[in-house]
Amino acid sequence: MTIYFYSAREKPYGCFSNFSQHGFKLDGDWWITSEHYFQAQKFVETDHLWFDKIRDVTTPKDAANMGRSRQHPLRTDWESVKDEIMYQAVLCKFQNHPDIQEILLATSDELIIENARSDYYWGCGADGSGKNKLGEILMKVRNILRMQ
Repeated sequence: MTIYFYSAREKPYGCFSNFSQHGFKLDGDWWITSEHYFQAQKFVETDHLWFDKIRDVTTPKDAANMGRSRQHPLRTDWESVKDEIMYQAVLCKFQNHPDIQEILLATSDELIIENARSDYYWGCGADGSGKNKLGEILMKVRNILRMQ
C-alpha cells in the first residue's frame, strides 16, 4: 500500500505535511512548523530581518509565500543545501513529538508520497513523475527513528 498525504488537516497523515502545527527548537530558535524553518533558512546568511519575519509569521502558508519572494536575496548555496535543511527540520519535528513519531513508524515500510500536484520536486507532481523528495525524507526519518 502507498501512503499519500498533502493537507495538514487530513487524518492520520496530515502530520507529514510541513504545514502541520508541530513546533520544535532548532538552531537556537523556536519554529511553529517545519515550513517556517525551511523557508527562513533561504535567508539566514543574506537578510536576517526577513529571516526573523518568516520565523515569527503566524501561519505556514504565510511563511511559504514569504520564502518564495525573490525581493530578498537567497543564500548562494541554497540549491545544494535545501534537501539537508528539509531533512533536519523533519527529523527534529518527529523526534520532538512522540504522537506523530508513532504515526510515522506505524507506516512500516510503505512508500510515502506527498501528493502535491503542482510540485515536481518535493511532491509527486500532477502526473506522478515528480521526485517526491519530501516523501523520501520522511522514509529516511522513519528509518532513523527505528534505530533510535
